[in-house]
Amino acid sequence: MKTMDYLLQRRRMVERLLRSGMIKSKEVERAFLKVPREEFVWQSARHLAYDDTPLPLGTTGQTISAPHMIAIMLEELDLKQGSKVLEIGAGSGYNAALMAEIVRPTEGKSSDMGYVTSVERVRELIDFARDNLARTGYSDRVSVVIGDGTLGYPERSEKMLYDRIIVTAAAPHIPVCPRAQLKVNGLILIPVGNTFAQTLVKATKYEQNKMKVQEVCGCIFVPLIGEDGFRF
Repeated sequence: MKTMDYLLQRRRMVERLLRSGMIKSKEVERAFLKVPREEFVWQSARHLAYDDTPLPLGTTGQTISAPHMIAIMLEELDLKQGSKVLEIGAGSGYNAALMAEIVRPTEGKSSDMGYVTSVERVRELIDFARDNLARTGYSDRVSVVIGDGTLGYPERSEKMLYDRIIVTAAAPHIPVCPRAQLKVNGLILIPVGNTFAQTLVKATKYEQNKMKVQEVCGCIFVPLIGEDGFRF
């Protein structure tokens, strides 16, 4: 498929998400228009890149989420230019690229040095996400690191707390370590439930050890595996 065909499909996808009310803000709209989703799906699924459905990432057992769910999460995350973001579950790197476009846009000059750190446990996906982000020009604003995402990213949190934390896999509860790595007035967005169905939860940290929890919507994600998540 030609580049212009993908561009047309991208615009149509954004129009659908706007009409359905999934995209609400100009920042999220601009990010969806800017980031080429076809560069972040498995090669065999490129022709499906702009369908509103999850797509498998090869044989890793992981997926790239449906565009409408990503839009919901980005709107709820309420990112700002300059935000420091921790993503738990890099997948293909697509979510990280979208967030990078909001916290540190490609177009225009910004003195706010927003940044996204994405933790992934599957080596094949780490390489895939890094390659995708490098090819599309986001390596200066996104780091993909290996680790147990249920523990957050302690290597960096000792020096810097995060404004936002987003978890792209289902957890039985909000993990303890990511809570501690979040700034006061920051928020964490995470699917919470069992391995079959979950509720997308938004928790805002209003004091050092206190959080206000809101339920956003029902959802279905692959399980978050690790020391403070599901164990198989």
